[in-house]
Amino acid sequence: MMMMRRVAALGLALSFISVHLTGQCHGQLQVGFYKGKCKFDVESIVRGVVEAKFITDKTITAALLRLHFHDCFVHGCDASILLEGSNSEKTAQPNLSVRGYDIIDAAKAAVEFFCPGLVSCADIIAMATRDSVLLAKGGWYNVQTGRRDGSVSSAQDVNLPSPSFNIPEAVAAFASKGLDVTDMVYLLGGHTVGLTHCSFFQDRLYNFQDTGKPDPTMDATLLSMLRQRCPQNSAGTNTTFLDQNPSSSFTVDNSFYQQILMHKGVLQVDQELALDPITKSIVATIANGKDFSYNFGRAMVKLGAVQVLTGNQGEIRRDCRSVNNPSNSSSNSNIEE
Repeated sequence: MMMMRRVAALGLALSFISVHLTGQCHGQLQVGFYKGKCKFDVESIVRGVVEAKFITDKTITAALLRLHFHDCFVHGCDASILLEGSNSEKTAQPNLSVRGYDIIDAAKAAVEFFCPGLVSCADIIAMATRDSVLLAKGGWYNVQTGRRDGSVSSAQDVNLPSPSFNIPEAVAAFASKGLDVTDMVYLLGGHTVGLTHCSFFQDRLYNFQDTGKPDPTMDATLLSMLRQRCPQNSAGTNTTFLDQNPSSSFTVDNSFYQQILMHKGVLQVDQELALDPITKSIVATIANGKDFSYNFGRAMVKLGAVQVLTGNQGEIRRDCRSVNNPSNSSSNSNIEE
């Protein structure tokens, strides 16, 4: 079964890419880590897979941003979210709607074909995410590489910031990962290409904080539209864009901040960014500035350096969905089959 999946992923990858034959650092990560280690350009291989997928599905930018964030916020950026298992991170409630695994599988298969045993799944996530941001007109940023893959993946360890967090709670969650307030505001700007299910904000439409009334900070026109999209007694499975500017739904830019300044934030935490004294001046600066792409890239680099494994730590997985030697892994009990 695993061999069939690898063959299928490789076939998908090779159909996606045309391979050319031709710093700055956090810890032991560095830009260009793979340069000279393989006669093929690792980053170009990954980029070819992402570009081909983006042509048919522009939502992959949001999917990969979310996958990268959800991975880094648990055990650090170690690709633990990719591991399969009956109790792995994938099975935790916040991760049930995470997408993008097929893209990582395809990129890994392509990289393994040309540079076997060299590139970690964790690095592929970081590179693929950067490439998707660039394709969504978010600008280029250099990705530091040299991560190793982890072997622990447990649903019980998944403790992500909630969409209903207030700003002090969100600041504390990001600070626990070494990210400051400015980093947080820029990283939440990834919502500029995001989608969310009604279930994550339905309380704001009908019974905000058990008042029996809608959130008074929400724009009245937006409230009316979202109530049509998300009826009160519905299952909450419908979706809506987090950036309410229809011309910017698939573009990584500062439109999201402009929308929340007009009280058009969909998630509670997004709207509070523009209202809380801790963050509102940062939001205003970003909304009115022209350097969002540069600073968003800097924040993504910091996110990508959270609790990484480097050197002899971890491993380079052959298959992103499983550790290389499950029977010899000290964390095997955390990856239940």
